[in-house]
Amino acid sequence: MPILRCGFIGLGAMGAPMARHLHSRGLLAVVGNRSAAKATALATELQVRGAAAPAAFSGCDVVLLCVSADADVLQNVDALAAVLQPSAIVVDHSTVARATALDAARRLGERGIGFVDAPVSGGVEGARNGKLSVMAGGVAEHVDRVRPALDAYAARVTHLGGVGDGQAAKAVNQVLVAGINEAVCEGLALAERLALDPAKLLPTLGAGAAANWFLDKRGATMLRDEFVPGFKCAHMLKDLRIVQAMAQSAGVRHAVIDQALADYAELVAAGRGDEDTSALIRLKRD
Repeated sequence: MPILRCGFIGLGAMGAPMARHLHSRGLLAVVGNRSAAKATALATELQVRGAAAPAAFSGCDVVLLCVSADADVLQNVDALAAVLQPSAIVVDHSTVARATALDAARRLGERGIGFVDAPVSGGVEGARNGKLSVMAGGVAEHVDRVRPALDAYAARVTHLGGVGDGQAAKAVNQVLVAGINEAVCEGLALAERLALDPAKLLPTLGAGAAANWFLDKRGATMLRDEFVPGFKCAHMLKDLRIVQAMAQSAGVRHAVIDQALADYAELVAAGRGDEDTSALIRLKRD
């Protein structure tokens, strides 16, 4: 199989390490970012091309996106549709609405360009360590073609089904994540009031049925009031709004989603949108 020529757009806390993993496999050709300085810095570091305009991606076989919002995805899709070759594929790692994924696929499909929605889970640690879980939706042929790129930073790549099914799986993921966040922060706030020793408590919890990723990665830091993201509260709020709309449309109860959405909305309103999601413990202490 010919070596893929990949471009990567969105060089934030997740995107930059993902791009570095592509580079380590010899797959990265071009990087781009909304703020040009980030793209220039990473391009210089990795000795690849920094995109000053969408045309810089015209020679790519695959362009991977990791951006913040639905509008950002569609803006990039429209720009790429104008310059990519019909055989190219765009992969979106952002967390957006299922309808946005379908719209992106339609826009690109009109130009003969493929699309895979492939949101990820595993946090910044997973991105840095190349251990993300990738939830892919799209045509099987397209998923197979981009798999060498996904494998560069994934512990697991799962083809869930057609376009939009990756985002559907990510919505389920975020319900579980939000619920776990609520439980862990509430439990550790209680532990503080009961004057339990974190050095003894955390490994004890982690050895039993309460063990989970959030407790392991964020338990000690939240108890020290360290809330460097990680995953920002503002991004969680954005995701929960998407998930709430999907749950309402599906006709299922969504009390966990509603509580988490209200809590993260309160944190964002208080100016804590850029803090890690573990800042939720601030509310549980009150």
